[in-house]
Amino acid sequence: MGGRGAGRSMVASQYAVSKLFGKRYFRCAIMRYIAGDIRHSIYQDIHDRLEETERIGSVEVKENLLTFLWGENKINGLGFKKSSGDQTAKLKSLAGYNCIVIEEADEISEEDFMQLDDSLRTMKGDIKIILLLNPPSKNHWIIKRWFNLSPSEVEGFYRPTLKESRTDTTFIHSTYLDNLRNISLSTRENYEGYKKTKPDHYYNMIRGLVSEGARGRIFKNWTTMRPEDFDKIPYPSTFGLDFGFTNDPTALVEVKKHRNKAWVRQLIYETGMTNPGISRRLRELEISKSAPIYADSAEPKSIRELSDDGWNVLPAEKGPDSINAGIDMLLDMEIVYTEDSVDIAKESQEYKWALDKNKEPTNKPIDKWNHGMDAIRYDIYTEKVMPVADAF
Repeated sequence: MGGRGAGRSMVASQYAVSKLFGKRYFRCAIMRYIAGDIRHSIYQDIHDRLEETERIGSVEVKENLLTFLWGENKINGLGFKKSSGDQTAKLKSLAGYNCIVIEEADEISEEDFMQLDDSLRTMKGDIKIILLLNPPSKNHWIIKRWFNLSPSEVEGFYRPTLKESRTDTTFIHSTYLDNLRNISLSTRENYEGYKKTKPDHYYNMIRGLVSEGARGRIFKNWTTMRPEDFDKIPYPSTFGLDFGFTNDPTALVEVKKHRNKAWVRQLIYETGMTNPGISRRLRELEISKSAPIYADSAEPKSIRELSDDGWNVLPAEKGPDSINAGIDMLLDMEIVYTEDSVDIAKESQEYKWALDKNKEPTNKPIDKWNHGMDAIRYDIYTEKVMPVADAF
């Protein structure tokens, strides 16, 4: 794990090729989150190593299966998912594999990793899993599972060190500075130029430090306030509601606004909540039945049921560009949330723009870490474009 230009994929492909021609049993899965991404990344790297060493002719290559065979040894390309959709790849049993190389390992979930890890059980050699990645944010499961963090000299970035309890794990941190003989002068100058032009990119993607929030993080300047001070703010409360159930939480936020500033308090962030359960919680929170609650308009049945129970639930303004327009609106505002709004805090760090193939932010937000964010956006955006009272 570390910065760009460190040669991680090169070393991993060299390792896999050396083991492929070894005398000992070797069955290796080269993996990425999306199966189709393997062909033009680590699979091509291994192909290049075989050509460089003039051994490609002695290996049986099955291009359609992303497979290299030499005697009983094998390297096989596999993905956790078939495509960028949600369809899970039908992975064959990995019980016989004794080596796994996962490129861009930060793209997979902890559940994916656990399922993989639990399926490895061969007795034909020591099992080794190699993760290759740039450092994710401090909230990522890989960081929490294996690392301690200490502050770096740069605010908002941390240095990772392996937890002492991880006695079966080796951590190699590397950057282009460890690989200078293979880095051109122009590339070095380009990397160093980011220190001034794109400092977040430089310290995370080039120097390999762990960031406070996700790469491409949308909201960076939100601040906190003491919970007891929220009720002292002399402006009326409105509410934003994002529905969820099994996997996604129901999120309810209370918002107070004045001019270009908003104060936010998290009230509900739970899975498994039915509409009667939401209604019961609203009563427990002693929310006024006249207070506007702006809810996801994609759930008209839920809005109707809550309205029938006496709550002033209104469909949030949505449209083809409402997500980005709402995000832009929030970016132009000063947002303050209460210190006990722990899920809002986490989402504000992890909600990000989707990244392109070069891990550069696009203008499309991910559909994750956005339940509280959506609830806030429903409230603020809807009131801005469809004000219900001059006071707001």
